[in-house]
Amino acid sequence: MSVRHLRTWLAVGSALLLAACGSSSSSSPSSTSTSAGGSAPAQTSTSAGAIGFEGVAIENGTELAPASTTQTGIVDGISCAPIEQLAYHIHAHLSVFDNGSLWSLPGGVGIPGSVVEQTNEGPVAFGGDCYYWLHTHAPDGVIHVESPTARIYTLGDFFDIWHQPLSATQVASVKGKVTAVVNGKPWTKGPRTIPLLPHAVIQLSVGSPTVPFQSVSWAGTQL
Repeated sequence: MSVRHLRTWLAVGSALLLAACGSSSSSSPSSTSTSAGGSAPAQTSTSAGAIGFEGVAIENGTELAPASTTQTGIVDGISCAPIEQLAYHIHAHLSVFDNGSLWSLPGGVGIPGSVVEQTNEGPVAFGGDCYYWLHTHAPDGVIHVESPTARIYTLGDFFDIWHQPLSATQVASVKGKVTAVVNGKPWTKGPRTIPLLPHAVIQLSVGSPTVPFQSVSWAGTQL
């Protein structure tokens, strides 16, 4: 379902059909991790926020980077199309902690020109010029993979679409040693190589402390 259709469903209060469309502690003084401009995350608790329209908790921390850095054109062989491509439609979840504090993956990544609006069902990205096959609809950490063919995409592909850096020492605007966990298991390769598989739960800890794995329940989300 397109974001434009989401607005219609929200107007009639259909939370169930909307779902079908489809964390932070205080900083450690000894950590080597820094953020752009030296600003600290707004949230200081690793607890999740309110449940958003996709049935997943909103990430209440400071945005890793604005969604507006998404551009247009082909990136890593991935196009930005006028409509969503639903032949292959899966979802993964990303959470990023800096010095133990949760940061937010913004809604509208991969949907250039979109704007996040507050609704009765939580924040949702509306509008936009086109849809990349990898994108986000809300600041809840959910990455939508909506592709014309089945293919294994990676977290690196998603960050390339976003035009944000991702490496062993940086996640978007946050810099420091990156520790990755996927589905509760340590990821020993570079974070760019993490595959976006169905219901993958990806957690990146930048600096220290390394946050214990925070699981995500997909039950009831219809994602």
